[in-house]
Amino acid sequence: MRLSLLALLALPALAQEFRPFEVQWRPDAGVMADMSFLLDAPAGKDGFIRAERGHLYTGAGKRFRIWGVNLSFTGSLPRKEDAPDYAAHLARFGINCVRIHHLDWRTPRGIIDSRYPDSRHLDPDVHDRFDFFVNELKKRGIYVNLNLNVARAFQPADGVKDAADLGFAKAVTYFDPRIVELEQEYAHAMLAHKNPYTGLEYRNDPVVAMVEILNENSLIESWVNGRLTGKGPNPGNPDRTWTDIPASYANDLTMRYQEWLAARVTAADREAILREAGSPPARLKPAEFAQASPLRFRTEAAFYMELESSFFEKMASYLKNTLKIHQPIVGTSAHSRSLSPYPLLSSTSRLDIVDAHTYWQHPRYYMRDGKRLWDIPNTPMVNSPENSTVMTLGRVAVKDKPFIVSEVNHPYPNEYAAEGMLIAAAYGAFHDWDGVFWYSFSHTEPSAWKPGPPSFFDIWQDPVRMAQTAAAALLFERRDVAPARKTIGRGYSRNEVPDSLRMTSKDAPLFTPGFPPLAALAHGTRVAAFDRAYSYQPFAPSGKVTSDTGELTWTLEPADRKVVIVDTPRSQALIGFVKAAQPAARNLIASIETDFCALSLQSMEPVAIERASRLLLVAAARTANQGMTWNEKRTATLTEGTAPVTIEPVRGTVTLRNLAAAASVHLQPMDGGGKPLGSPIAAEMTPRGWQAPIGQPATVWYMVLVSRRPPGSGN
Repeated sequence: MRLSLLALLALPALAQEFRPFEVQWRPDAGVMADMSFLLDAPAGKDGFIRAERGHLYTGAGKRFRIWGVNLSFTGSLPRKEDAPDYAAHLARFGINCVRIHHLDWRTPRGIIDSRYPDSRHLDPDVHDRFDFFVNELKKRGIYVNLNLNVARAFQPADGVKDAADLGFAKAVTYFDPRIVELEQEYAHAMLAHKNPYTGLEYRNDPVVAMVEILNENSLIESWVNGRLTGKGPNPGNPDRTWTDIPASYANDLTMRYQEWLAARVTAADREAILREAGSPPARLKPAEFAQASPLRFRTEAAFYMELESSFFEKMASYLKNTLKIHQPIVGTSAHSRSLSPYPLLSSTSRLDIVDAHTYWQHPRYYMRDGKRLWDIPNTPMVNSPENSTVMTLGRVAVKDKPFIVSEVNHPYPNEYAAEGMLIAAAYGAFHDWDGVFWYSFSHTEPSAWKPGPPSFFDIWQDPVRMAQTAAAALLFERRDVAPARKTIGRGYSRNEVPDSLRMTSKDAPLFTPGFPPLAALAHGTRVAAFDRAYSYQPFAPSGKVTSDTGELTWTLEPADRKVVIVDTPRSQALIGFVKAAQPAARNLIASIETDFCALSLQSMEPVAIERASRLLLVAAARTANQGMTWNEKRTATLTEGTAPVTIEPVRGTVTLRNLAAAASVHLQPMDGGGKPLGSPIAAEMTPRGWQAPIGQPATVWYMVLVSRRPPGSGN
């Protein structure tokens, strides 16, 4: 009997050679894959993390590279009986910093006490649980990025007008005096609070690596996307995140704009704007941008940019001069791929650390028949280097400023997600970024973890991304990929900065006419000026782009079967359409049957792969739920499926070559806890090197054990 194409696509995952593989977060003794040696415990033992000379440093003056994750909602509020094992679990995967995200929710999801009608009381029991967990993190060398305002639901009892229509109050947080006052009050409640388990107030505790003022919150972005018009929330849309501000706040903003025009703009320019906008002058709506004169558009953009800058200056002054915190400060992230980041960056880059967010094909949510649905393009990033997360993130880095990525992911169920983590780590190291946080490790605390379908963003139950978390920690924290030898500066004139907001999607993600995007795969790139336009040299690679260090290669042909190759002494990887391309690194050759995968090989010791006795081999392809089915275009799932989570084992052979004085090589498959799974697989010596089959038993990672001949024993 023949099956239709739709029927074939809808077959359960197990029928497509997927196999169950469960991540274990509380393994007993015998763990082979333990990256905690990368961490320097306790966190902050040498003093506070510092932002200086364009990067992050420890108190001892050593460069500090963050390989981190977000802990959202109760993900940062484990029960005390779980906290030690939870912290140890994070440390085993090499995670050295966690971003405390969405803590400002009402209980039971956050720390704000819902027993009160306002949002000004913190629940003492929840606070105690948080304190205990932070101390457990600290013991293991894991720092904390403390977020201040993410999704706080301001209440009428706070003295906040139209609180029910504010949503997360994005944009309003910049200019409403009462809300700014409440933001400072919350900062005091968190940072002046003494943790009884560390004996230190958070402002005096070096476990806090940085303090972040706002999350994904920009007046400029709200203006361009039509969320400053005063229409308020859409009754048919339950989303509280991206809502238009209420009319009362829009009126306040308009009055402030009119006062600013009178005080800050020359009489001639003001008269020209009044002739165009009327008197009193109205603010521009997005539909009016195209017809607006350059003067009117730039002037209003300057108003929002100045409001952002003055807010960050006021908050930073409060944190450093009133609260007297010691930690570097992050303003907010540049987070919209489809919008120029440069106006916002002109404000945030005045603070200590610059930040960016992006996702490869974030799910698109929409309503149909009263239901919230989603879809994704579900295509590989490796085939689109000019639109990759490397480009979107790298455009935000600013010269002489530490740069972090506090949110990034290849959201589940993208079938090419295995490419994301290693590419971000490799090119992040090449561009000399200071930190990467994956969003998210978990939205819930461990006692609520149940085997089952992964969420779009959580990685705790995703076998592929968890194994790659460990591999990428080695690559990034250890600085196995060398920084670029040359950095190309990008500059924008004072008019180009606001004018970039009027560019279209064809200019994304760089919004820099004349700059060849693929040059960012060969060299470093940073914003060098907000007051001077730069010109750029052409860059037209043929067939591939190789980094100026020679360690990274992104192939450009064929168009639909590209690969990324990482080739350094201690970390190597083959990512993408490995089956078709048959790429190789200095110590790793692969002959793979699986069409798309990511293979990485790394020394577990402070020596090159060729001389190491223990190597980590991660072989990752797709993750799926048992019984999950797709629509015909594979852009959305028809059924989510159930536990257990399954993997597509990467099948074929790997050849490890140029292993100095190797007498034998064995591949030990590992289970979801990093412990031995079955018997070791003996590699066979061939003319090309030590060759071994992979894919059976089903696993995502192996510990490679190399025994060596004693010196002087001959070949």
